[in-house]
Amino acid sequence: MKKHVFNAGPSLLPEEVYASAAKAVLDFNDSGISILSISHRTKDFDAVMEEADALFRELLHIPDNYKIFYIGGGASTHFFEIPANFLGKKAGYVNTGVWSKKAIKEAKRFGEVEVLATSEDRNFTYIPKGFAVPADLDYLHITTNNTIYGTEYHEDLDVEVPLIADMSSDILARPIDVTKYAMIYGGAQKNLAPAGVTFAIIREDMLDRIVRDLPTMVSYRTHVENNSMFNTPPVFPIFVLKETLKWLKSIGGLDEIYRRNREKADLLYGEIDRNPLFRGTVEKEDRSLMNICFVMQEGYEELAPAFMEYTKARGIVGIKGHRLVGGFRASCYNALPKESVEVLVQCMRDFAAEHAR
Repeated sequence: MKKHVFNAGPSLLPEEVYASAAKAVLDFNDSGISILSISHRTKDFDAVMEEADALFRELLHIPDNYKIFYIGGGASTHFFEIPANFLGKKAGYVNTGVWSKKAIKEAKRFGEVEVLATSEDRNFTYIPKGFAVPADLDYLHITTNNTIYGTEYHEDLDVEVPLIADMSSDILARPIDVTKYAMIYGGAQKNLAPAGVTFAIIREDMLDRIVRDLPTMVSYRTHVENNSMFNTPPVFPIFVLKETLKWLKSIGGLDEIYRRNREKADLLYGEIDRNPLFRGTVEKEDRSLMNICFVMQEGYEELAPAFMEYTKARGIVGIKGHRLVGGFRASCYNALPKESVEVLVQCMRDFAAEHAR
């Protein structure tokens, strides 16, 4: 049976990327050596890094005064590295969920943190808007997509202080204006690569804002100046990331993937809104394209386990909601085909036909 994988991450990658990655595991570039065993100091891997950089720049229209680097540790490592590098006096954070709260916790170790806005009052079911941004902040930090609760920023913020964004779960899902940001970072295991590598896109002038003497590996200057090669980088995930960027370019870039992502989201949200058994959990204007959360309608809550079993019988995988929210979560990252969403929608319709009162 074909599987329809809605996992929140690590997530699906394109079939073409699986094929090229599998080939490279057996024989990288016809070298007779696996990508898992090559030296990161070879010309062949230099070419991988250069192509990844060039593709990232082309797809996101990244200006020359921004640097791209890759390190391990997950986005959670950046939660403390960002304030370690840039928090001298005060930083601003917007609290939109679990990952924002974790970033705030780490930042408080290094200086004053002002939570400028939060949606915790309604269990993170909306994106705060219209809040003031003090001019004396070292930076403002946001999480652009909230995987657990299913909310997402749909426009780039325009602020006068350096804007830093965790884009772990919606990077390359829609066009953005990179020049609005001082730094963009994230784990790659949603839209780019297997777990094990993080990406960072940083404006060069931010390196002059590093406020303290840091351990070598914690300083962003180390990774920029050494082109991600100060120590052995995550070779295989970077190769897969490059292959994913190639795929994204081949299908038409961000305009095309944004069209596909909206089409998938419209299809599933449309069914959630019309189906008598289900309801969405967040404000409609802030609904995520990547993580679509829903629950049973009032009066039908006892059917949730039966619906989970119903979906499993159709080959649907990974739609159980996070324990903090409950219900269901369909993660529709870039590589998820529309066909999988259509299968889920039909499953919801068939289940409602059997159980709606």
